[in-house]
Amino acid sequence: MLLTGRVLACYGRAAAAKRKAERARDPASRADFLKMEENWLALARSLQASDRLTAFIGDAKISKDLGGVITSWNKGAEQMFGYSAEEIVGQPVTVLIPSDRLDEEYAILQHVRRGDQVDNFETVRRCKDGSLINVSLTISPIKGAEGKVVGAVKIARDMTRQKRTEAQVIVLAREAEHRAKNLLANVRSMVHLSQSDTPEGLRKAIEGRIEALANVHSLFVQSRWEGAELGRLVEQELSPYSSRGRRRTRIDGPSTMLNPELAQAMAIALHELATNAAKYGALSVADGYVRVEWSHAADRRLVLRWTEAGGPPVKPPTRSGFGTNVMDAMLRGHLKGEVRLDWRAEGLACEIVIPTCFGR
Repeated sequence: MLLTGRVLACYGRAAAAKRKAERARDPASRADFLKMEENWLALARSLQASDRLTAFIGDAKISKDLGGVITSWNKGAEQMFGYSAEEIVGQPVTVLIPSDRLDEEYAILQHVRRGDQVDNFETVRRCKDGSLINVSLTISPIKGAEGKVVGAVKIARDMTRQKRTEAQVIVLAREAEHRAKNLLANVRSMVHLSQSDTPEGLRKAIEGRIEALANVHSLFVQSRWEGAELGRLVEQELSPYSSRGRRRTRIDGPSTMLNPELAQAMAIALHELATNAAKYGALSVADGYVRVEWSHAADRRLVLRWTEAGGPPVKPPTRSGFGTNVMDAMLRGHLKGEVRLDWRAEGLACEIVIPTCFGR
């Protein structure tokens, strides 16, 4: 195995201590140098074992003496904290510790002196540029020749990305909860407002409206839940009414991204207008067509116009149906919008006005 620089340095210091012991005339001095040799050899073996265990992991591996002074520093530590070995070896390990966490080092050294190992201690450390990172620390004591603790090896794993991911998961979970509640509220409103003369008619009506919501949600996925582009929303709802290459719809308007709440309401409104046109209006006959256009007013309002032509003569309804009820509930009630229906003899004209429509 290729020995790292920090391991070689420990072996070098052990060899130097051995040479001094051989030259020493005083027995006490010779014993001190031999103990130093044994301690440096123990540290080298410990670091070498640490290198073998984490050779393929980009963790920071740092050794320190019982005074908290850094004695070795690997490439992983250099990449994680920004200091080179030349800059940091010989410095107190507290240069990496924020001032409000200095008591942690005291507690860690107490464990080390007792010969205890500290596993997976999550904390915060400071890099050379002053930035803070989340780390998980594992600290193991280093014992000398007589079994006494002479230092510690610390392995630090950067947990910043994991912590960021965990925070994002929490935000996404809350957002998903909000969207689910919003969707269920829309479904509940549709079921409550649905009307039909027969159970089968009621079932088909509710299925069609839920399908409209499902279709707009597919657009949300494509935009990563930013919303839905209005042009694609209109085309998606009207696509079943174009056959044999002949378009029976005319669509015109600038690119407009609707936030999810507005997009859902607009999808239901377009579905009701299209369903009514297919049953009674312009889309119920071969020569009829629908024109949908929208624009942005100076005060940031969205103005959408639905105009039918070429269909059978139109008569105003004698009672309010589901279509007008749901547009009132979702567009007027939830979004403070306006819905104007003009039952002209030549075809229905509908104008929808929504304030502050763009983005989230």
